[in-house]
Amino acid sequence: MAFMSSRVALGMCFMTVSTFAAAAGASSLLDDYKRVTEQGRVINHFDIDNDSLLLNRDDGFYSSGVRYSRAHVLREGSGETEFGWRFGQQFYTASDIKLPPQLVGPPDHPYAAWLYFGFFKEARQEEGSSLRYGLDIGCLGPCAGGRWTQTKLHQLLNQPVPQGWSRQMRNEWGAILYADWAPVRWKPASWLDATPVIHGRFGNIHTDAGAGITLRAGQLPNFANDAGLHAYLRLDATGVAYNATLQGGYFSSNNPHTVKPKRAVGEAELGVAWSDGKYGATAAIVRRSTEIDALSNARGAQNFVRLLFTYAP
Repeated sequence: MAFMSSRVALGMCFMTVSTFAAAAGASSLLDDYKRVTEQGRVINHFDIDNDSLLLNRDDGFYSSGVRYSRAHVLREGSGETEFGWRFGQQFYTASDIKLPPQLVGPPDHPYAAWLYFGFFKEARQEEGSSLRYGLDIGCLGPCAGGRWTQTKLHQLLNQPVPQGWSRQMRNEWGAILYADWAPVRWKPASWLDATPVIHGRFGNIHTDAGAGITLRAGQLPNFANDAGLHAYLRLDATGVAYNATLQGGYFSSNNPHTVKPKRAVGEAELGVAWSDGKYGATAAIVRRSTEIDALSNARGAQNFVRLLFTYAP
């Protein structure tokens, strides 16, 4: 109860601050939006996270994530401003999707899907600092379509069809406020840099906060969509307050299967990014530590492929 009360108090403080900030800055934000969308360059992003792309026929936990975003980016002086929207779907399964529903239960990962739509703004500086924030609104549960998506995809790829979706999380509408702040970029050499990041999310689907660092080596662009070719390593640690894909929606009840989340989760991502200014592609392998308190990393750690494609006409 004390933990829940602290979350409620934190939420009330956050909403109060947000209300005053919104009232003071709404006019300026709207002016920025109009200027950027009228004068800025359009950039399209398509992201895929999927463990099946490892080609080991192993499918479980964070099984897949797909996201499309479209943004306008306007460069002015030594900085650029971006406004955009995004649409995505994520789904999670038990460690073995061939298990029948009656055998899916704790401490295994529950079946869950999250479908969302959101808006965001990001301000970046040439020297490497940036601030990004946004709001996602969506649905957790059968309304998110995870069962249909995964079943059709596995039939297409001639892979085993998941059996446990009848025990997925109950429906709940959700909202997530999020922000990512990079205060500085360290550049000891022209071909090497490091950028620390602080990030957080607040909502009835995810509430967490963390910090990380990204190391890049190669032909380094000052801005994400400029021409360049480099390898990168991202290391991140997150403290988890609430995870509805494990615990069920914050306001829902009678979920058939829930588990306690791990309060500290680490992640490492190793990849290569290329762009010629118009087209871009990124390929990476991600290793995420166990998200379930009762599972060790030996049983609960996850590996998946992350792909990103960019097109800026």
